[in-house]
Amino acid sequence: MKRTGQKLLRFDRRLGARFVAGADEAGRGSLAGPLVVAGVLLDYGSLRDHRVRPLAFLNDSKQCSPERREDLFRAVVGCAERVAVRVIPPGDIDRNGLHRSNLAGLRAMLEALTPPAEACLVDGFRLGPAAPEHTAVVDGDEKSAAIAAASIVAKVTRDRLMRRLDALYPAYGFAQHVGYITPGHSAVVRARGPSAVHRLSFQALCYEEARPDAVGVRGLSGRGSAASRATHPAIA
Repeated sequence: MKRTGQKLLRFDRRLGARFVAGADEAGRGSLAGPLVVAGVLLDYGSLRDHRVRPLAFLNDSKQCSPERREDLFRAVVGCAERVAVRVIPPGDIDRNGLHRSNLAGLRAMLEALTPPAEACLVDGFRLGPAAPEHTAVVDGDEKSAAIAAASIVAKVTRDRLMRRLDALYPAYGFAQHVGYITPGHSAVVRARGPSAVHRLSFQALCYEEARPDAVGVRGLSGRGSAASRATHPAIA
């Protein structure tokens, strides 16, 4: 396993700031479940020697196995100066829109870490003038330790939540696909209709093709206006 952490830590250290904050999200493209945003503040004044060793394998959460992500989650919580998390439920996403919900969540993470954050980094998105001063880093979770740490916290937190939702809605298989579209997930939605934790504002073929007598917890009549649905891509 390649030790990617040092490269990411060097990126942040080159900023010349002691306190570096990173923010990222998990679940943006999911059909069901919450959007989770996280922020991590790293203190580069004290993050040295034995304190930094647990972050040796830090990487973008998408590049890590579930077991590695759990290990890194514990490492990040142990090494970070501060960690912030916000869970945005499907109903809020349906009401406010995915992109707006995501930007608001990421802004809230930077606000929670500023001060003392002297440099704020976000994975890919400019958050507007209302946010603390920040830099949007393209593919930031592959470049910055603070952003990668936030991606790990967001992903592990969301996966744990989806396993809990799997116990509440066992027919949908949330523990396996964590709410993302798979052939099996689509088939269940077609047969049963969406659950209470599906994002009804998304344009999804499986919603359109759900059986009229589907017994899902959440009906399709409350899906919202065509204008609000148009902001989300059609998915199977």
